[in-house]
Amino acid sequence: MSYLEYVVAAYVVFVVVMAYEFIAPRLQIKRAQRAARQRTARTAPRPGINPNELTR
Repeated sequence: MSYLEYVVAAYVVFVVVMAYEFIAPRLQIKRAQRAARQRTARTAPRPGINPNELTR
């Protein structure tokens, strides 16, 4: 009886999990950086608007 199929399947699962563990944090960091840039852009003062001037 050969266990080759089980060994190959185990290696495939291992490679898939390691690829996910490598890629997922990088995607999460990119999402967080994009959200921080968008938040900074929303809170940044707009050019040409005097912050001391009253608005309607």
